[in-house]
Amino acid sequence: MNQEARISVDEGEEEIAAIREVRHRLSERFGHNPYRLVAYLMELQKEHPEKLVLAPEAAGRPAMNRRALNGAP
Repeated sequence: MNQEARISVDEGEEEIAAIREVRHRLSERFGHNPYRLVAYLMELQKEHPEKLVLAPEAAGRPAMNRRALNGAP
């Protein structure tokens, strides 16, 4: 492996390690309980619906709109 490729791999490994560290701290914050994390994220969605990014249409089904997400018919 040439020097340029080696540097690129090392930088990638550092970025992956940083992402793993953030994910671990987030998991630790919720007692490594994915249900608690999801419940927290769902509450954030309710508190800030304007920040929710809706999925594009998939497999012929229209994406849900904000009214449907907020329980409106």
